[in-house]
Amino acid sequence: MKYWVTLLVSAVLEAVWANALAASDGFTRLAPSALFVVATIASTVGLATAMRGIPTGTAYAVWTSVGTLLTVAYSVATGAEPLTCVKAALLLGIVGCVVGLKLLDQPRRERPSAEA
Repeated sequence: MKYWVTLLVSAVLEAVWANALAASDGFTRLAPSALFVVATIASTVGLATAMRGIPTGTAYAVWTSVGTLLTVAYSVATGAEPLTCVKAALLLGIVGCVVGLKLLDQPRRERPSAEA
């Protein structure tokens, strides 16, 4: 469970860095550029940590999907882009895929040590 929580926090940070990157105006604005760097590092470290207990493909797919959903949600909420019926349907498809991956996830077995 801790790996999933870590993964979801990392996905939130992915949305933070994506929106900070847009706000940085090509890295010409200091505060959003700094937020981008910090959030990118924290998000990637969280993803790497989550991959200790979640298969790589599942972890990456969930990380990018949740990050995408939150990035679009923020853009729609701030009026930067419209939410169309087609876009909403496609986003719901992403949610369905993420839930499906979580339901199919099997915990990793501990790898035997080299000393064993």
